[in-house]
Amino acid sequence: MNSNSPSLLRVALALAAVYVIWGSTYLAIAVAIETMPPFWMAGARFVIAGSLLYGWSRWRGAPRPTAAHWRSAALIGGLLLLGGNGGVVWAEQHVSSGIAALLVSMVPLWMVLFRWLQPGGERPVGRVWAGVALGFVGLILLVRPWEANAGGSLNLWGVGALVLACVSWAWGSIHSRRVPLPESPLMATGIEMLCGGAMLLLAGAFAGEPAKLHLADVSLRSGLALGYLVTFGALVGFTAYIWLLRVANPVLVSTYAYVNPVVAVGLGWLILNEPVTGKTLVAAAVILAGVALISTAHGRPKVQQQPEPVAEKICPPALAEA
Repeated sequence: MNSNSPSLLRVALALAAVYVIWGSTYLAIAVAIETMPPFWMAGARFVIAGSLLYGWSRWRGAPRPTAAHWRSAALIGGLLLLGGNGGVVWAEQHVSSGIAALLVSMVPLWMVLFRWLQPGGERPVGRVWAGVALGFVGLILLVRPWEANAGGSLNLWGVGALVLACVSWAWGSIHSRRVPLPESPLMATGIEMLCGGAMLLLAGAFAGEPAKLHLADVSLRSGLALGYLVTFGALVGFTAYIWLLRVANPVLVSTYAYVNPVVAVGLGWLILNEPVTGKTLVAAAVILAGVALISTAHGRPKVQQQPEPVAEKICPPALAEA
């Protein structure tokens, strides 16, 4: 994908990929960690995907990344994959998935705040704030945390980890356009995955996961789920996300946080025969209304005729489902 001449069609297709594919990874992650430790599963996923992207980019003629590129990739990969994805994986051991989804929905709000507070940042218009609010209300209606956690108080460590994960993902997404990275979006994505995946593996090692990993006990369904996460969740979804960060407004891109749970509910109904209630449909309508408000607030994405120097680029966001 050419990051210097985006079209509405390409942006729409990339957004659709992030909306649908990352929504489906809720199910895939749950299946994968049935017989694999979470940090090492996530680390293996991104190391494999990153290696494939790196090799493909080099084969297509992309130059080797410089030391500055690797430093940037370590920073962004650490924020997005270790801090963001890894934080949510860890937190879901201590809080319900409903509470996790609710807190992850705060990512677009952090995006708005970070972009506003940065030097020369853009002040959010009223329609953006209204869209963020509608999306948040829709998420509350969808996950109904008062029902999911009716039996006890929230685990503060889990809640704290989710808040930090959202902050890490939002800041990494915003900051990714202010650091030197390879011109090739695929090469940039590949080295970010390699760095972030290596950090996840290291975190798993510190957590004692090597002793819990027994290849003979990994089920076929978990292996297939990992393959899906590598192929679609990482190679397609994450690559589309990184490209969008280069060409589209970050608040628009962050609307995946509202749409992914709707997709997850739909897949649960289609594949697992889970009931879809009237409350679910109302929540979905509210969420999509919020997405529409945020999307129409920014209009057509600007086309860059010439590559901008990194230092002059204006910062333009996934989180657990990356």
